[in-house]
Amino acid sequence: MTRLLLINPNISDSVSALIRAEAQRSAAPGTQIEVLTAPFGVAYIETRFEAMLGAYAAAQLAAEHFERHDAVIVAAFGDPGLAALREVLPCPVTGLTEAALASACLLGRRFSIVAISQRIRTWYRETVESNGLAGRLASIRALDEPLADIGTVQGDQGERLVQLAQACVVEDGADVIVLAGAPLAGLARDLRGRLPVPCVDGVSSAVRHAESLVALQPGAARAGSFAPPPLKPHRGLPPAIGRLLDRGR
Repeated sequence: MTRLLLINPNISDSVSALIRAEAQRSAAPGTQIEVLTAPFGVAYIETRFEAMLGAYAAAQLAAEHFERHDAVIVAAFGDPGLAALREVLPCPVTGLTEAALASACLLGRRFSIVAISQRIRTWYRETVESNGLAGRLASIRALDEPLADIGTVQGDQGERLVQLAQACVVEDGADVIVLAGAPLAGLARDLRGRLPVPCVDGVSSAVRHAESLVALQPGAARAGSFAPPPLKPHRGLPPAIGRLLDRGR
């Protein structure tokens, strides 16, 4: 039995419900899914500063709950805090962007990302670059209208998202479409057959990749850039984060 912890670094309970539903649909039989929502932060992340807030919220929840899980998933596109959590947690950690891009690279040479807002595009491009995949990015296209409700964007903007994906294929040469963001969780499943190229989703990709990492039992880093941080004095931190920093003391 695999136990996965999915952390929504945003405060939107409606998005957490979408994450939970798609994770449960995607998981192998017997995998247990727990989804936690950030206790502070913003409704959805579009900027670097908001990502910093989400990363801290994710760190707090991970520190409090990781011990009863086999892997942790940062359930927001852009993976706020992913690399930092990989330094301190003894279990596998992945995120929606990393997992979706890995899936896309197994399905085609060039991928395009369809996103929910124009402002978010720069941060997403930087995330692709940090994963070393800038050369395989065909384009990032995004909605250009204000979102009435982050939890209902699939229903409100579904046809427009399809049009953006089709433009990525026809005009940008995409071999694969990546639907970006937890608010779009499950949409790739609904669009199967409507697009002329494969379409992948961050939540389903992350769940399946996390299950594979747990099964592989690769071991934890004790050296290299993802070795645990060196022990040192600290103060003013939430108790669970303090305990995580003191592991091995």
